[in-house]
Amino acid sequence: MNIVFFLIVAIAFVFAGWRQILWVPVEGMTSPIEALSVAMVESATGAVDLAIGLVGVMTLFLGLMKIAEEGGLLKVISRLIRPLMVRLFPDVPPDHPAMGAMILNMSANALGLGNAATPFGIRAMQELDKLNTDKGTATDAMALFLAINTSSITLLPTGVIALRAAAGSADPAGILPTTLFATMGSTMVAIIAAKMYSRFSKVKKQADLGQAANIQEATSESDSLLTEDSALSGYPLWVSFLALGVLASFIPLTVVYGKVISPWIIPSLMIGFLTFGFIRRVRIYEVFVEGAKEGFQVAIKIIPYLVAILVAVGMFRASGAMDTMVSFLGAWTGKVGLPAEALPMALLRPLSGSGAYGILASVINDPAVGPDSYAGYLVSTLQGSTETTFYVLAVYYGAVQVKRLRHTLAAALTADIAGVIFAVIGCYYLFG
Repeated sequence: MNIVFFLIVAIAFVFAGWRQILWVPVEGMTSPIEALSVAMVESATGAVDLAIGLVGVMTLFLGLMKIAEEGGLLKVISRLIRPLMVRLFPDVPPDHPAMGAMILNMSANALGLGNAATPFGIRAMQELDKLNTDKGTATDAMALFLAINTSSITLLPTGVIALRAAAGSADPAGILPTTLFATMGSTMVAIIAAKMYSRFSKVKKQADLGQAANIQEATSESDSLLTEDSALSGYPLWVSFLALGVLASFIPLTVVYGKVISPWIIPSLMIGFLTFGFIRRVRIYEVFVEGAKEGFQVAIKIIPYLVAILVAVGMFRASGAMDTMVSFLGAWTGKVGLPAEALPMALLRPLSGSGAYGILASVINDPAVGPDSYAGYLVSTLQGSTETTFYVLAVYYGAVQVKRLRHTLAAALTADIAGVIFAVIGCYYLFG
């Protein structure tokens, strides 16, 4: 991100400087360098206003997510996908703690609980490393887990919906069908790619999995999360497939009745989560308030990231470099449904979550684009359906000191590319 940030600012400065040298003063017209300075100040101010505007919506969603978490929704989803996980990861014993941690990680990601997903993911890697007889080298199970993790199915991209609402979208939840379509497609590609690439990236065969599986579970703060409930046997396989079928049916349903359904989504989520928590005897008011406190903290924490990237993007646009790039690349990328305005998001998302978040904010808050344009829907879908691949690999593999990644990066990037393609297809069909 250091290089990306510097290059954007440097290109903007050089471009504006060159235009300043060639500029012929005209009365009432602002010089390129003056426009650059004004854009920097306005972008920094706008970034803070944007973050403050996010507080309310972010607080609402995090409060609802906390109720779902306390009510045990993660465990229900865990039991649904457990039979599929056992077949995806044949090298991992079904009763090993790694299986429970991976399931909880994917369940948390599906619900948009990124803060909860990371501890589960790190714990899963630590448990998978106990099955690893070649320390420092990624196993097939590790590679597949991270490939799925970087493209995991997202049911509720709460952060993106909140940002779209703050940007004045008339349909902030309109990205749900496109996000679901893109993540389902990228996840399937991730699984296929990881399985195929593993054949070309051999590693020493693991020995005596039974002995490794019996290693005593290490003590940590996340031990309480892997309780007996999370290790329960899953539902029958047919129930898991039925649940996936119901999930897949939402795609054509939202395509056909999208405009009718979308106004109902956010109110339905509110009453649905509250009802679920009430039935599960969760103290919904207290738990909502506890989870909502995180909303303010998250919104404040992202201010520095937003200021940095929005100032850089504002400079890039004010310098004229953005217009030049759009006019040069737009004719080519537009033919395949990827407008030049969305290119920075597609390229930056695997590298930097905060950078991509800033790009998303700058695009949907641009009066010339807006959140409800095709480009606005596309960048929102890309943000909600893809993951910061390099960050995930660095954090998760760093936790277990794995240096030889084998085919992990190739599988994850293949899934990222697939995610972009599926996002373009979904958005072009619905909003193009």
